[in-house]
Amino acid sequence: MNGVGLALEKGGIGADAVLTVIHGTTLATNALIERRGARTALVCTRGFRDTLRLAYENRYDQYDIWLNKPEPLVPRHLTWPVTERMGVAGTPLIELDETSVLEIAGKIRDEQIESVAIGLLHAYANPCHEERVRNLILRECPDVSITLSSEACPEVREYERLTTTVCNAYVRPLMARYLGALAAELADAGIRGPLLLMTSGGSICSLETAMNFPVRLVESGPSAGAVLAAQVAGRCGEPRVLSYDMGGTTAKICMIDDARPQTARIFEIARAARFMKGSGMTVRLPVIEMIEIGAGGGSIAGIDGLGRISVGPRSAGSEPGPSCYARGGTDATVTDADLVLGRLEATGFAGGSMTLDTDAARRAIQQDIADPLSMNVTTGALGMSEVVDENMASAAQVHAVERGKVLRQCTMIAFGGAGPLHACRMAEKLAIGRVVIPLHPGVGSAVGMLRAPVAFEVVRSRYMTLATFDAAVAAGIYSALAEEASTIVRQGAGDVLLEERRTCFMRYLGQGHEIEVPVSGGTIDDGEKKILQAAYDREYARQYSRSVPGMDVEILGWKLVVAAPLPDDPDTMMTTRRDEGAGSSRRHLVDPGTGQMVDVPVFSRELLAPGAVFEGPCVITEGQTTTVVTASFHGRIDCNGYIVLEAREATPS
Repeated sequence: MNGVGLALEKGGIGADAVLTVIHGTTLATNALIERRGARTALVCTRGFRDTLRLAYENRYDQYDIWLNKPEPLVPRHLTWPVTERMGVAGTPLIELDETSVLEIAGKIRDEQIESVAIGLLHAYANPCHEERVRNLILRECPDVSITLSSEACPEVREYERLTTTVCNAYVRPLMARYLGALAAELADAGIRGPLLLMTSGGSICSLETAMNFPVRLVESGPSAGAVLAAQVAGRCGEPRVLSYDMGGTTAKICMIDDARPQTARIFEIARAARFMKGSGMTVRLPVIEMIEIGAGGGSIAGIDGLGRISVGPRSAGSEPGPSCYARGGTDATVTDADLVLGRLEATGFAGGSMTLDTDAARRAIQQDIADPLSMNVTTGALGMSEVVDENMASAAQVHAVERGKVLRQCTMIAFGGAGPLHACRMAEKLAIGRVVIPLHPGVGSAVGMLRAPVAFEVVRSRYMTLATFDAAVAAGIYSALAEEASTIVRQGAGDVLLEERRTCFMRYLGQGHEIEVPVSGGTIDDGEKKILQAAYDREYARQYSRSVPGMDVEILGWKLVVAAPLPDDPDTMMTTRRDEGAGSSRRHLVDPGTGQMVDVPVFSRELLAPGAVFEGPCVITEGQTTTVVTASFHGRIDCNGYIVLEAREATPS
C-alpha cells in the first residue's frame, strides 16, 4: 500500500482514476518453501494413504547414501482414507461410505485443521464422490477451507494430482486472508477498479480465482518478466531470444521462440537440492518454463572448502541487505562487488534515493574474500563478479542444451535490477552477439504484467483413441471447458469478445508421455479425426524426426485456453533530443577482461534519443538500474527507445 500511495503521488492522479490493480506476489511460494502454510489434512481413497510418500518411487540422487527426501506437507497421521472407489471411466465401483466421512469431520475439529485437500482416485473422470465428501465436511465444519483435486488438477497421474491439490490447500487460507485484506485496503484508499493477479502461466486472473487456486501464483513475478521479454522480442523482430532477469535474490533464464515463451505443465516447488530435478514437490499447472538460480544482487559470497570463491544461493535479501546499504548487513554480496568495481555510483543509487557506503562494501569483501585468499579488494570483487557471471552462463547453457537450443544464435533481452549490470559480461561468456535492454528494465516484471492477457487454462483428462474417436464427446468436453473458463475470465475482463485456443495431449498407443497437438476451432465433427491424425504426425515428426505409420494414437487430455484481447501496448517512440553533454561525466570502472581500472564515459539514458550511438566501455545510468557496456560491445538507441548492444566482431552462428 505504501507503493500504491507513492505511485499515485508521482503519477499525479487520484485513487478514483485507477481502473485496475495488477499484483504479483511470492507469498504462496515462500509459504511452501518455508512451510508456514495452514494446518492441512488430506482425504484420500482407502488403500492410497501413502501416495505422497511413495511419489515416483525413486531417489533424486541415487548415489547419495545419506539422502533424505523432504517430508510431504501433510503428515501421515493427518492423511485420512475414506471407503469409496471410482473406476477409470468414471463409473463408481464402490459407493462412498458417508459414515467414514463424518468420522473425518470429527477429526478435523479435534486436530484443529484449517484446510482440507480431497483427492480421491480417478476423481478427474467423475467428481461426484469428492463433491459429496466436501458437502458433508462443510456441513459439520463450515469454516474449514477445502480444495478438490477435480477442480485444482482434474488430470491423470495420481501423485501429481495429489501434490497440486495439497499445495493449493496448504496456502489457500493464507492467500485468502492476504488478498482479502489487500482488496479491502485498496477499496478504503478509494481505488474501485478490480484487483487482478499474475499467474505462473503468463496471464492474469481475477481475485476470486486467485483465492480459490493460489497454487497458480507460485511463479507470478518471474513469469511476468518473461511476458515482457516476449513482447520486446516481437517489437524487435527477434525470432530466438534468451530472457535474462537478474534481481536481488535470483536470476531467471527463459527461452523465447517467435515472441512466445516456452511453457510447461510440470513444475517443482521447494527443491531440497536446489538444482536437482525430483527433489521438490511436483505440481501440475501451467507455467512459463525457466530456470532460476541463486544469483542476484544480494547473493552472498564466501570461500568454499577447496579455497574457491563461491556466490549464492544464500542472499542478504532487502533487510538487512548488502553491506553497502548500511542497514546492518556485514556479508560481501554481488552488489558490494559491483560498487567496488565502479559499476554503481554511490550517490546515484535507486534514482538518488539511497547513498551507498563504499567503505562498508570494501570492508566486507576484504574480510570475506580478499584476506582469506591473500589478494586486494578490487581483485576479490572482480573474482566475485566473474564467479556469479560464470554460474549464470553455465545455467543458461545447460538450460539451452536440454531444449536443443544454440545460445550463440540468440539475442539476449536483459532486465531486472541487476541484469543490465551483468548482461554484457554474461553475453561474452555465451558468445551472444546482441543484447537488448528494454525500457524500465529495473521493474521489468511489473511492466510485463501490463502486457499480460486476462486468461485461464483448463485441462480435463478423458481417454480416447483415434480409432474410437467420438466427435460428440470431444465437442461436449470443449463446451464444458469453455463454459468454465469463460466464466472465470469474465470475472477479470468483463463482457468482451473472448478468444479460445484448443489443444489435446496425444501419444502412440503404449507410450508413457504425450505431446500437445492443436485442435480445430469451431464445430468438431467426424472429420476432426483425420485433422488430429495429420496434426499429430506433423508434430511428432518435428520433435522426433519421424512418425510411426499404422499405429493407433491415444488422447489422454483436452486443453482449452480462454483469453481476453491483449491490452494496447503503452510504449511510445522517444522524441527527446540528445543532450550533447550526456556523456560529459566520467567514472573509473574495472574492465573484467583485463582486470585494469579504466576511465569511461557515463551517459544518462533519459538524454539518449533514438539514433544515439556509443562505444564500450561505458556506463548508461537510469533511475532503476545501470547498464555496463564492456569493451567488446558498441551500442545505439533504437526507435523503441531500447538500448541495443552488439559485439564488435560478428558472433558465428
